[in-house]
Amino acid sequence: FQGIFVLGLPYALLHSGYSGLFLIILAAALCCYTGKILISCLYEENEDGQPIRVRDTYEDIANACCKKLSPKLGGIVVNVTQVMELIMTCILYLVVSGNLLSHSFPYVPVTEKTWSVIAFVTLLPCVFIKTLKIVSKLSQLCSLIHFIIILVVMTYCLTQIHQWSWAKFSLSIEFEDFLVSVGVIIFSYTSQIFLPTLEGNMKNPGEFRCMLNWTHFFACVLKTTFALTAFLTWGEETKEVITDNLPSFLQTLVNLCLLSKALLSYPLPFFAATEIVYACISRGNHSNYRSPLFALSVRGSFLLLTLLMAMFIPHFALLMGLTGSVTGAAMTFLLPSLFHLKLKWKKLSFLEKCTDISVFILGFLCSLAGIVCSVKGLLEVFA
Repeated sequence: FQGIFVLGLPYALLHSGYSGLFLIILAAALCCYTGKILISCLYEENEDGQPIRVRDTYEDIANACCKKLSPKLGGIVVNVTQVMELIMTCILYLVVSGNLLSHSFPYVPVTEKTWSVIAFVTLLPCVFIKTLKIVSKLSQLCSLIHFIIILVVMTYCLTQIHQWSWAKFSLSIEFEDFLVSVGVIIFSYTSQIFLPTLEGNMKNPGEFRCMLNWTHFFACVLKTTFALTAFLTWGEETKEVITDNLPSFLQTLVNLCLLSKALLSYPLPFFAATEIVYACISRGNHSNYRSPLFALSVRGSFLLLTLLMAMFIPHFALLMGLTGSVTGAAMTFLLPSLFHLKLKWKKLSFLEKCTDISVFILGFLCSLAGIVCSVKGLLEVFA
């Protein structure tokens, strides 16, 4: 969750003022909390009161909650939601790659879509990814590049410290702009889709809660410092992607770093989505669906699908916002709190129940507001 969204945080502060700083901290606490309660839904206590992992995936949790209504309904809803969000994330990385290449080499007579195809070619080896270990190594390299980008931006900002002024913070905010800021801040922390797989692959799952606390804490500190430093530097001139504010001699370097980051970020949502699809298709005793060749075909088809959608979906940014408002809020706030209440109701204290209900209501309001803003934007574009 130190992704490309981080580069939009200074712009979010422009439209949310001092409340944006509070939201960055609040979002970290809420997302950390929903991550913990989601993982707790994977466990049940045995006769000795010891927690035993009886479920493996987000789908298993959903099926356990909906088993009285329909044994597989919950799993279907969760899987569709997960795959939608993951595929849109993969498409976004391809679109961003094409855009960055186009801006980095403006004198090359190649269209942005062609650059996306070139970026796609470099991602073809993703069809051979079979384990999370490979993905984690790529993500590690992605994190290194991300910190280089942050370091470049913050170093430049510190050279401009003489012009910083707290007066740049606005006390009055536009409601619609504020809602956009809320979406950017909250969804910069989302990671719930990956947590069951991550916790299941840890050498010591008992350290999961501690890991979640520290990662969210450091993410919050970094996001707050970065957003505040950049906003104090450019103030009202802060652009949607903060790297666009940099001088031209730094922009090309940062754009190439962003390109590398986008390409290295692709394998994680790609791996997660293909694992979900492959597991759904090969479930049961159908041996033909369990062959390595079939798994390779699933990954190859998914890879090609992301390219085609990246090239042909119109008004992608608005559609991404609409999808994110529905799937992002559902996977991060609505479903974890709902599942936790359903599975652990008898064991929860009054305060825990109130917290879960509050998180559910907040997630619903964020989702509704995001949908309204995105649909309004789409209607304006098509009009």
